[in-house]
Amino acid sequence: MKQNMQNYTPTDQLVWRTLFNRQVKNLETKGSPIYLECLKKMNPVLHGDTIPNFTEINTWFKNYTQWQIEVVPGLIPVEDFFELLANKKFCSSTWLRSMEQLDYLEEPDMFHDVFGHIPLLADPNFSEFAHQFGKLGQSFKGNQIVLTQLQRLYWFTIEFGLIKENNQPKVYGAGIISSFGETNRIANANCTILPFDIDIVLKKVFQNDVLQEEYFLIESINQLNEALQQAHILLARKIEY
Repeated sequence: MKQNMQNYTPTDQLVWRTLFNRQVKNLETKGSPIYLECLKKMNPVLHGDTIPNFTEINTWFKNYTQWQIEVVPGLIPVEDFFELLANKKFCSSTWLRSMEQLDYLEEPDMFHDVFGHIPLLADPNFSEFAHQFGKLGQSFKGNQIVLTQLQRLYWFTIEFGLIKENNQPKVYGAGIISSFGETNRIANANCTILPFDIDIVLKKVFQNDVLQEEYFLIESINQLNEALQQAHILLARKIEY
């Protein structure tokens, strides 16, 4: 599959511009400085003026961390997803939500995939974490118990993770980064923030169709790589939760 830039309508462009500009402003004091610096670095190919061109983004990444966007029709099987990560490919849909869906969307669209996920892949430490995450998932292909546990780790880090910066919880997870309402909800302390614990995370069941009630706070990006190593040891011992 490929992205066809000619398919986007003026309304699509307005939706992208509205989402992008609103959330960039919203994240000024709430987003992780690491994410914000990556977004700034990617400004030549990722900004609010127009829907991003995946070919341009892929060319940009060749001079940085070598990630590439892989176009998919929507949600894909978890084993396929881990295989893409293991090959430094991050999947994205090409469709965009409507104006009526600006504040909440159950199924991830292009804004979630690109604005939420792609910038942090330009950070060397996060890039390595995502890459090794894919390799770990790939190594347990066919083991549904382990893959479920890895999905939990993915959910509470890459999708809905918080990081301590200047002694304050900041947003880095793409599910929050791309959500105006969820970002504000966390900033207003209308949720529970827990210290990151790999044992708890691997046991934590999540729902993907509601706003989250609990989030896990890491101390640094390096903690993610440490957590992945710990998870590998635990899962290799075939500990079941």
